[in-house]
Amino acid sequence: MDKWEELYLAAKPLYKPHDVSPFIYAQHVVTAIEAENGEIFTGFCFEATAGVFHLCAERAAAFNMFQNSGQTKIKRIMTFRDHVPVKGDSMPCGACREFLIQLDVANSDIEFMVDYQKRSTVTLAELMPHWWGEQRLTKED
Repeated sequence: MDKWEELYLAAKPLYKPHDVSPFIYAQHVVTAIEAENGEIFTGFCFEATAGVFHLCAERAAAFNMFQNSGQTKIKRIMTFRDHVPVKGDSMPCGACREFLIQLDVANSDIEFMVDYQKRSTVTLAELMPHWWGEQRLTKED
């Protein structure tokens, strides 16, 4: 079993779409991430009608990783709904991309699963080729 299959099998049981209340829908998107040390952490989407309360699966998994291990570096992320990623249908939103790179700039090397069958991936750096924070990091005060 390769690491991508491990990630899929870790996240799959979390996929249980349901209404939490008339205002909140949860577990319709799930994620598993591999931390720098090889540990796997999971998370699911928690979507509220008030956008500021929306928490994507990727950020939930990263929060779980940091809370449980103190780690900030991530190697791989697999996100999906009711099936494995196919042809890029499970890309992280802009807020997640920004959060992950701010969590640790080394996360620009994160691999996101694009097509599970082909084991095709894309890196965060490829998704954010001109990240605004690079200037801030290299700026001399």
